[in-house]
Amino acid sequence: MTLSIAHLQPIVALIAGILILIMPRLLNYIVAAFLIVSGVIGLGLIH
Repeated sequence: MTLSIAHLQPIVALIAGILILIMPRLLNYIVAAFLIVSGVIGLGLIH
């Protein structure tokens, strides 16, 4: 089984949700990292 971006994004979202429940202070960093990564992928810099 190969992992693509389509498979990776829900896994990352699930892990981020669990981390936010455990440590709410991480919310800002997780949201910022998600926005940066999704922006980079959206621009096509990472395939």
